[in-house]
Amino acid sequence: MTHTLPLPDFTHERVEVITGRRSGLVIIVALHSSVLGSALGGARLWTYPHYSDAIGDALRLSAAMTLKNAAAGLDAGGGKAVICLPEGTELDAASRRAAFLDLGDAVESFGGLYRTAEDVGSTTDDMLVVSERTEHVVGLPDAVGGSGEPAGPTSLGVYEALRATLERVTGSPDPAGRRITISGLGQVGSRLAVRLSTEGAVLTVTDVNPLKRDLAVELGAQWAEPGTEHLVPADVFVPAGIGGLLTDEVIDALDAKAVCGPANNPLAEHAGAERLAARGILYAPDFVVNAGGVLYLDLVAKQLASRDEIMARVAGIGDTVRRIFDDADARGITPLAAAESLAAQRLGTDTREPAHAH
Repeated sequence: MTHTLPLPDFTHERVEVITGRRSGLVIIVALHSSVLGSALGGARLWTYPHYSDAIGDALRLSAAMTLKNAAAGLDAGGGKAVICLPEGTELDAASRRAAFLDLGDAVESFGGLYRTAEDVGSTTDDMLVVSERTEHVVGLPDAVGGSGEPAGPTSLGVYEALRATLERVTGSPDPAGRRITISGLGQVGSRLAVRLSTEGAVLTVTDVNPLKRDLAVELGAQWAEPGTEHLVPADVFVPAGIGGLLTDEVIDALDAKAVCGPANNPLAEHAGAERLAARGILYAPDFVVNAGGVLYLDLVAKQLASRDEIMARVAGIGDTVRRIFDDADARGITPLAAAESLAAQRLGTDTREPAHAH
Protein backbone atom coordinates (compact mmCIF):
# COMPACT_ATOMS: atom_id res chain seq x y z
CA MET A 1 0.00 0.00 0.00
CA THR A 2 1.38 3.42 -0.97
CA HIS A 3 0.39 6.47 1.04
CA THR A 4 0.09 9.58 -1.12
CA LEU A 5 1.85 12.37 0.72
CA PRO A 6 2.56 16.01 -0.13
CA LEU A 7 5.92 16.80 -1.69
CA PRO A 8 8.49 17.72 0.97
CA ASP A 9 10.58 20.88 0.93
CA PHE A 10 13.31 20.79 -1.70
CA THR A 11 16.68 20.88 0.07
CA HIS A 12 18.59 18.67 -2.35
CA GLU A 13 21.87 19.16 -4.20
CA ARG A 14 20.66 17.47 -7.35
CA VAL A 15 17.72 15.39 -8.53
CA GLU A 16 17.49 13.63 -11.89
CA VAL A 17 14.16 12.38 -13.25
CA ILE A 18 14.49 10.36 -16.44
CA THR A 19 12.55 7.99 -18.64
CA GLY A 20 14.73 4.91 -19.03
CA ARG A 21 15.66 4.50 -22.68
CA ARG A 22 15.41 0.69 -22.48
CA SER A 23 12.59 0.22 -19.97
CA GLY A 24 10.43 3.29 -20.56
CA LEU A 25 10.06 3.60 -16.78
CA VAL A 26 10.38 6.81 -14.77
CA ILE A 27 13.58 6.65 -12.71
CA ILE A 28 14.51 9.19 -10.05
CA VAL A 29 17.94 9.65 -8.48
CA ALA A 30 17.93 12.14 -5.62
CA LEU A 31 21.21 13.39 -4.18
CA HIS A 32 20.35 15.19 -0.97
CA SER A 33 23.80 15.90 0.47
CA SER A 34 27.43 15.05 -0.22
CA VAL A 35 28.82 17.23 2.59
CA LEU A 36 30.17 14.21 4.47
CA GLY A 37 31.19 12.27 1.37
CA SER A 38 29.79 10.36 -1.58
CA ALA A 39 26.11 9.75 -0.90
CA LEU A 40 24.89 6.22 -0.19
CA GLY A 41 21.30 5.00 -0.37
CA GLY A 42 19.39 2.15 -1.93
CA ALA A 43 17.37 1.82 -5.11
CA ARG A 44 13.67 1.21 -4.53
CA LEU A 45 11.49 -0.58 -7.10
CA TRP A 46 7.89 0.15 -6.22
CA THR A 47 4.42 0.77 -7.59
CA TYR A 48 3.08 4.33 -7.30
CA PRO A 49 -0.27 5.89 -8.26
CA HIS A 50 1.58 8.66 -10.13
CA TYR A 51 5.20 9.45 -10.91
CA SER A 52 4.98 12.52 -8.65
CA ASP A 53 4.47 10.13 -5.71
CA ALA A 54 7.71 8.40 -6.66
CA ILE A 55 9.52 11.75 -6.80
CA GLY A 56 8.20 12.67 -3.36
CA ASP A 57 9.32 9.30 -2.01
CA ALA A 58 12.82 9.79 -3.44
CA LEU A 59 13.06 13.28 -1.94
CA ARG A 60 11.97 12.11 1.52
CA LEU A 61 14.06 8.95 1.49
CA SER A 62 17.24 10.70 0.32
CA ALA A 63 16.90 13.38 3.01
CA ALA A 64 16.43 10.63 5.59
CA MET A 65 19.60 8.95 4.32
CA THR A 66 21.56 12.12 5.03
CA LEU A 67 20.35 11.98 8.63
CA LYS A 68 20.89 8.22 8.86
CA ASN A 69 24.45 8.26 7.56
CA ALA A 70 25.42 11.27 9.65
CA ALA A 71 23.91 9.91 12.87
CA ALA A 72 25.61 6.57 12.23
CA GLY A 73 28.99 8.31 12.10
CA LEU A 74 29.65 7.47 8.45
CA ASP A 75 31.62 9.66 6.08
CA ALA A 76 28.79 9.40 3.58
CA GLY A 77 26.09 11.70 2.34
CA GLY A 78 22.47 10.90 1.61
CA GLY A 79 20.85 9.84 -1.63
CA LYS A 80 18.18 7.50 -2.98
CA ALA A 81 16.99 6.06 -6.25
CA VAL A 82 13.44 5.07 -7.14
CA ILE A 83 12.22 3.10 -10.13
CA CYS A 84 8.54 3.93 -10.54
CA LEU A 85 6.21 1.15 -11.63
CA PRO A 86 2.79 2.30 -12.86
CA GLU A 87 -0.08 0.53 -11.11
CA GLY A 88 -0.74 -2.89 -12.59
CA THR A 89 2.75 -3.22 -14.10
CA GLU A 90 4.47 -6.61 -13.88
CA LEU A 91 8.12 -6.90 -14.91
CA ASP A 92 9.37 -10.02 -16.64
CA ALA A 93 13.07 -10.90 -16.51
CA ALA A 94 13.95 -8.89 -19.62
CA SER A 95 12.07 -5.74 -18.60
CA ARG A 96 13.48 -5.94 -15.08
CA ARG A 97 17.00 -6.16 -16.47
CA ALA A 98 16.28 -3.19 -18.72
CA ALA A 99 15.10 -1.13 -15.73
CA PHE A 100 18.27 -1.75 -13.74
CA LEU A 101 20.53 -1.09 -16.72
CA ASP A 102 18.74 2.26 -17.04
CA LEU A 103 19.27 2.85 -13.33
CA GLY A 104 22.98 2.13 -13.78
CA ASP A 105 23.21 4.81 -16.45
CA ALA A 106 21.42 7.30 -14.20
CA VAL A 107 23.75 6.54 -11.28
CA GLU A 108 26.81 6.83 -13.52
CA SER A 109 25.70 10.32 -14.56
CA PHE A 110 26.42 11.49 -11.00
CA GLY A 111 30.11 10.68 -11.45
CA GLY A 112 30.58 9.05 -8.07
CA LEU A 113 28.61 11.51 -5.94
CA TYR A 114 25.93 8.85 -5.40
CA ARG A 115 26.38 5.12 -4.71
CA THR A 116 23.37 2.86 -4.93
CA ALA A 117 22.46 -0.48 -3.32
CA GLU A 118 19.47 -2.83 -3.00
CA ASP A 119 16.36 -1.58 -1.25
CA VAL A 120 12.67 -2.40 -1.08
CA GLY A 121 11.74 -4.27 -4.26
CA SER A 122 15.31 -4.71 -5.49
CA THR A 123 17.93 -7.40 -4.86
CA THR A 124 21.66 -7.97 -4.86
CA ASP A 125 21.26 -9.64 -8.28
CA ASP A 126 19.65 -6.42 -9.54
CA MET A 127 22.72 -4.54 -8.26
CA LEU A 128 24.90 -6.88 -10.31
CA VAL A 129 22.99 -5.66 -13.39
CA VAL A 130 23.51 -2.05 -12.29
CA SER A 131 27.25 -2.76 -12.02
CA GLU A 132 27.35 -3.42 -15.78
CA ARG A 133 26.76 0.31 -16.27
CA THR A 134 28.50 1.89 -13.26
CA GLU A 135 31.03 1.05 -10.58
CA HIS A 136 29.18 3.20 -8.07
CA VAL A 137 27.13 0.39 -6.56
CA VAL A 138 27.57 -1.60 -3.35
CA GLY A 139 26.01 -4.76 -1.93
CA LEU A 140 26.77 -7.06 -4.86
CA PRO A 141 26.10 -10.80 -4.37
CA ASP A 142 28.47 -12.85 -2.21
CA ALA A 143 29.10 -15.11 -5.20
CA VAL A 144 30.99 -12.33 -6.99
CA GLY A 145 32.86 -11.15 -3.90
CA GLY A 146 30.34 -8.49 -2.84
CA SER A 147 29.04 -7.76 0.63
CA GLY A 148 25.75 -9.50 -0.07
CA GLU A 149 22.27 -8.89 1.32
CA PRO A 150 22.21 -6.18 4.07
CA ALA A 151 18.90 -7.28 5.64
CA GLY A 152 20.74 -9.34 8.25
CA PRO A 153 22.75 -6.40 9.60
CA THR A 154 19.67 -4.17 9.39
CA SER A 155 17.61 -6.63 11.42
CA LEU A 156 20.40 -6.93 14.03
CA GLY A 157 20.41 -3.15 14.49
CA VAL A 158 16.61 -3.09 14.75
CA TYR A 159 16.69 -5.90 17.31
CA GLU A 160 19.20 -4.04 19.50
CA ALA A 161 17.18 -0.81 19.15
CA LEU A 162 14.05 -2.73 20.12
CA ARG A 163 15.78 -4.06 23.24
CA ALA A 164 16.77 -0.52 24.19
CA THR A 165 13.19 0.64 23.65
CA LEU A 166 11.73 -2.23 25.68
CA GLU A 167 14.14 -1.41 28.47
CA ARG A 168 12.91 2.18 28.56
CA VAL A 169 9.18 1.36 28.61
CA THR A 170 9.13 -1.91 30.60
CA GLY A 171 12.31 -1.82 32.69
CA SER A 172 13.89 -4.81 30.93
CA PRO A 173 15.32 -5.34 27.43
CA ASP A 174 14.17 -8.97 27.42
CA PRO A 175 11.51 -9.60 24.73
CA ALA A 176 10.16 -12.71 26.53
CA GLY A 177 6.49 -12.25 27.33
CA ARG A 178 6.36 -8.78 25.75
CA ARG A 179 3.63 -7.94 23.24
CA ILE A 180 5.20 -6.88 19.97
CA THR A 181 3.33 -6.03 16.77
CA ILE A 182 5.24 -6.17 13.48
CA SER A 183 3.62 -4.42 10.51
CA GLY A 184 5.38 -5.68 7.40
CA LEU A 185 7.07 -9.06 6.90
CA GLY A 186 9.68 -8.28 4.30
CA GLN A 187 13.29 -9.35 4.64
CA VAL A 188 13.90 -7.36 7.82
CA GLY A 189 10.48 -7.73 9.44
CA SER A 190 10.41 -11.49 8.93
CA ARG A 191 13.92 -11.93 10.32
CA LEU A 192 12.95 -9.91 13.37
CA ALA A 193 9.75 -11.91 13.84
CA VAL A 194 11.61 -15.21 13.78
CA ARG A 195 14.17 -14.03 16.32
CA LEU A 196 11.60 -12.53 18.66
CA SER A 197 9.51 -15.69 18.43
CA THR A 198 12.43 -17.85 19.55
CA GLU A 199 12.93 -15.49 22.49
CA GLY A 200 9.37 -15.83 23.70
CA ALA A 201 7.79 -12.58 22.56
CA VAL A 202 4.00 -12.49 22.15
CA LEU A 203 3.78 -11.58 18.48
CA THR A 204 1.12 -9.99 16.31
CA VAL A 205 2.11 -9.68 12.66
CA THR A 206 0.64 -8.49 9.37
CA ASP A 207 1.58 -7.78 5.79
CA VAL A 208 -0.23 -6.58 2.69
CA ASN A 209 0.76 -9.89 1.07
CA PRO A 210 -1.68 -12.49 2.43
CA LEU A 211 0.83 -15.27 1.72
CA LYS A 212 2.89 -13.96 4.63
CA ARG A 213 0.20 -15.39 6.88
CA ASP A 214 2.03 -18.71 6.58
CA LEU A 215 4.90 -17.24 8.60
CA ALA A 216 2.47 -16.16 11.31
CA VAL A 217 1.16 -19.73 11.53
CA GLU A 218 4.70 -21.11 11.60
CA LEU A 219 5.68 -18.80 14.45
CA GLY A 220 2.43 -19.16 16.39
CA ALA A 221 1.86 -15.43 16.02
CA GLN A 222 -1.49 -13.67 15.88
CA TRP A 223 -2.37 -12.35 12.41
CA ALA A 224 -3.96 -8.91 12.13
CA GLU A 225 -5.74 -7.75 9.01
CA PRO A 226 -3.68 -5.00 7.32
CA GLY A 227 -4.81 -1.59 8.54
CA THR A 228 -5.95 -2.89 11.94
CA GLU A 229 -2.62 -3.88 13.47
CA HIS A 230 -2.19 -0.59 15.34
CA LEU A 231 -5.34 -1.34 17.33
CA VAL A 232 -3.83 -4.46 18.92
CA PRO A 233 -2.46 -3.74 22.44
CA ALA A 234 1.35 -3.86 22.33
CA ASP A 235 4.40 -2.94 24.30
CA VAL A 236 6.18 -2.03 21.06
CA PHE A 237 4.69 -1.37 17.62
CA VAL A 238 7.19 -2.17 14.84
CA PRO A 239 6.54 -0.47 11.47
CA ALA A 240 8.49 -2.60 9.01
CA GLY A 241 6.84 -1.84 5.67
CA ILE A 242 6.55 1.23 3.49
CA GLY A 243 6.68 4.73 5.00
CA GLY A 244 3.81 7.02 5.93
CA LEU A 245 1.98 4.45 8.04
CA LEU A 246 1.77 6.63 11.14
CA THR A 247 -0.83 9.19 10.10
CA ASP A 248 -2.55 11.40 12.68
CA GLU A 249 -5.49 9.00 12.70
CA VAL A 250 -3.29 5.95 13.28
CA ILE A 251 -1.30 7.70 16.02
CA ASP A 252 -4.48 8.74 17.80
CA ALA A 253 -5.73 5.14 17.80
CA LEU A 254 -2.38 3.43 18.37
CA ASP A 255 -2.49 1.06 21.35
CA ALA A 256 1.21 0.77 22.14
CA LYS A 257 3.76 2.02 24.65
CA ALA A 258 6.43 2.60 22.03
CA VAL A 259 7.23 2.62 18.31
CA CYS A 260 10.49 1.13 17.05
CA GLY A 261 10.95 -0.29 13.59
CA PRO A 262 12.93 -0.42 10.35
CA ALA A 263 10.48 1.32 7.99
CA ASN A 264 11.89 4.49 6.47
CA ASN A 265 9.84 7.61 7.21
CA PRO A 266 7.04 5.86 9.12
CA LEU A 267 5.68 9.23 10.27
CA ALA A 268 3.30 10.66 7.67
CA GLU A 269 4.03 14.10 9.11
CA HIS A 270 7.10 15.31 11.00
CA ALA A 271 4.78 16.61 13.73
CA GLY A 272 3.76 13.01 14.34
CA ALA A 273 6.71 12.80 16.75
CA GLU A 274 5.11 15.42 18.99
CA ARG A 275 1.73 13.74 18.60
CA LEU A 276 3.19 10.43 19.80
CA ALA A 277 4.91 12.16 22.72
CA ALA A 278 1.66 13.87 23.73
CA ARG A 279 0.05 10.43 23.99
CA GLY A 280 2.97 9.13 26.06
CA ILE A 281 4.19 6.82 23.28
CA LEU A 282 7.98 6.55 23.05
CA TYR A 283 9.35 6.89 19.50
CA ALA A 284 12.71 5.43 18.46
CA PRO A 285 13.71 7.42 15.35
CA ASP A 286 13.67 5.28 12.23
CA PHE A 287 16.89 6.56 10.69
CA VAL A 288 18.83 5.49 13.79
CA VAL A 289 17.00 2.20 14.27
CA ASN A 290 17.45 0.98 10.68
CA ALA A 291 21.05 2.11 10.07
CA GLY A 292 22.58 -1.38 10.36
CA GLY A 293 22.39 -2.12 6.65
CA VAL A 294 24.01 1.09 5.49
CA LEU A 295 26.70 0.82 8.19
CA TYR A 296 27.50 -2.65 6.92
CA LEU A 297 27.47 -1.73 3.22
CA ASP A 298 29.58 1.40 3.58
CA LEU A 299 32.22 -0.05 5.90
CA VAL A 300 32.57 -3.27 3.89
CA ALA A 301 32.84 -1.33 0.61
CA LYS A 302 35.53 0.93 2.07
CA GLN A 303 37.28 -2.01 3.81
CA LEU A 304 37.44 -0.01 7.03
CA ALA A 305 37.01 -2.93 9.42
CA SER A 306 36.61 -6.70 9.62
CA ARG A 307 33.14 -8.23 9.28
CA ASP A 308 33.09 -9.02 13.01
CA GLU A 309 34.07 -5.45 13.89
CA ILE A 310 31.39 -4.08 11.60
CA MET A 311 28.69 -6.28 13.12
CA ALA A 312 29.78 -5.16 16.60
CA ARG A 313 29.33 -1.59 15.47
CA VAL A 314 25.88 -2.45 14.11
CA ALA A 315 24.95 -3.95 17.48
CA GLY A 316 25.96 -0.63 19.05
CA ILE A 317 22.83 0.95 17.54
CA GLY A 318 21.05 -0.05 20.75
CA ASP A 319 23.40 2.12 22.79
CA THR A 320 22.89 5.01 20.35
CA VAL A 321 19.13 4.73 20.87
CA ARG A 322 19.66 4.79 24.65
CA ARG A 323 21.76 7.96 24.37
CA ILE A 324 19.09 9.59 22.22
CA PHE A 325 16.39 8.75 24.77
CA ASP A 326 18.58 10.16 27.56
CA ASP A 327 19.31 13.34 25.58
CA ALA A 328 15.61 13.82 24.79
CA ASP A 329 14.69 13.46 28.48
CA ALA A 330 17.44 15.83 29.59
CA ARG A 331 16.48 18.53 27.08
CA GLY A 332 12.73 18.07 27.20
CA ILE A 333 12.50 17.33 23.49
CA THR A 334 11.27 14.39 21.43
CA PRO A 335 13.66 11.54 20.59
CA LEU A 336 13.26 12.52 16.92
CA ALA A 337 14.52 16.03 17.68
CA ALA A 338 17.40 14.56 19.69
CA ALA A 339 18.37 12.24 16.81
CA GLU A 340 18.17 15.08 14.30
CA SER A 341 20.40 17.13 16.59
CA LEU A 342 22.95 14.31 16.65
CA ALA A 343 23.03 14.24 12.85
CA ALA A 344 23.17 18.03 12.60
CA GLN A 345 26.24 18.15 14.81
CA ARG A 346 28.16 16.16 12.21
CA LEU A 347 26.67 17.93 9.24
CA GLY A 348 27.10 21.39 10.72
CA THR A 349 30.57 21.06 12.17
CA ASP A 350 32.15 19.42 9.13
CA THR A 351 33.86 22.23 7.29
CA ARG A 352 34.78 20.34 4.12
CA GLU A 353 33.27 21.30 0.83
CA PRO A 354 30.79 18.85 -0.71
CA ALA A 355 32.53 15.80 -2.14
CA HIS A 356 33.72 16.01 -5.72
CA ALA A 357 33.16 13.34 -8.30
CA HIS A 358 36.07 11.04 -9.03
